[in-house]
Amino acid sequence: MLKLLYLICMVLLSGADFLVGKKLLLPSFRDCLKERGTVQMLTVGREAAIEVQSLVRVLESCAGNIPCHSLILFQDLLVSTTLSPDDTVNLFAYAVLRLTPRALSSGVSSWSYLRKGATSHVSSSSILARPGGVPEQFQGSDVNPPAGDNNYRVIRPLQQDKWSKGKDGFLVTDIWGAEASNLISATPTVLLHQTEERMYLCVHQHKSLTLIFLIPVSSVLIGDQGVSVVKQQVLENVSLKLLKVEEKLSKGWVGENAYHVSGYRYLLVDGDRNVSRASPAGKVTTLTKDSLLALSKLREEVDLEKSRAQSDNAGHEKELEVSIRAKNNAWVIARVTRGKELYMVLEKANETLLYASDAVEKFSNRYCNGAFSLN
Repeated sequence: MLKLLYLICMVLLSGADFLVGKKLLLPSFRDCLKERGTVQMLTVGREAAIEVQSLVRVLESCAGNIPCHSLILFQDLLVSTTLSPDDTVNLFAYAVLRLTPRALSSGVSSWSYLRKGATSHVSSSSILARPGGVPEQFQGSDVNPPAGDNNYRVIRPLQQDKWSKGKDGFLVTDIWGAEASNLISATPTVLLHQTEERMYLCVHQHKSLTLIFLIPVSSVLIGDQGVSVVKQQVLENVSLKLLKVEEKLSKGWVGENAYHVSGYRYLLVDGDRNVSRASPAGKVTTLTKDSLLALSKLREEVDLEKSRAQSDNAGHEKELEVSIRAKNNAWVIARVTRGKELYMVLEKANETLLYASDAVEKFSNRYCNGAFSLN
């Protein structure tokens, strides 16, 4: 029943993401080289990392003694976070769906970023609600308002085209409604999973850089007016830092194919850190249908094996190595070890399994510090 309720809520909240014309668009096997419930990190150099750390410190100082949190993205990749892993994943998912420059400009559908399983809650003003629970905004969110309540409002934060960039660089939305005393849109709030604390959600953009910072609702005595004061302090103190960080990251950015590895189509998952990295979507589309279907089936089998291992040995992670030959003679390989997973498709490695295994070893040693090497 809970899963059914969640599905209904997600369709109501983000139905536009699934509809193309009059057809319902659902996730396909082409998503098998993506991992939901993870974030995609941007690899930065030492100088850029120092600038990012400096920006985070200045941002925290703007709130004075108020404990705030921040999340920084460049393009659709995570650069920095001060949140817990679960809260980072949830807020990152929502940012890619609705807050980044790409999401604002194209209304891009990003189903692949949504969390999977019972923890899949990118919810309303409780975007970061407790995994497995029903967000409070979904409870009793009927289409018809309660009798006698003319101010009833269903918050739907996944609606497209509801966020826009203001002249000061801050994003604004009317999804959360307006204060009763005036017509000013209310500042969005989120509920952190780790601390169960409600926070004001503030988003600022500069070119390809998206800066998200969260302020405790309990620490701001005058509501939206207090949030406006903090925003003004942020503008005055971090503007130059934002320019430097954006400039540093842009210089090192080579485009969407930054993490393409010639000859490989791969997905690398670090379950302990909730981080994943994969071949760019444009490169994945070069794979044949047979290869993608074989990989999708392989991932199903690996998930089943992991579930069995968790049931049989609590706290014990099973190590797996699976290699199969697709109908088109491509090698589809999976290796699971110490909380990390590697999935790979090698369409040109059509000679022997030894050839394919050697290619995986080279990839592991060069890009994964040997984490998946058999030696």
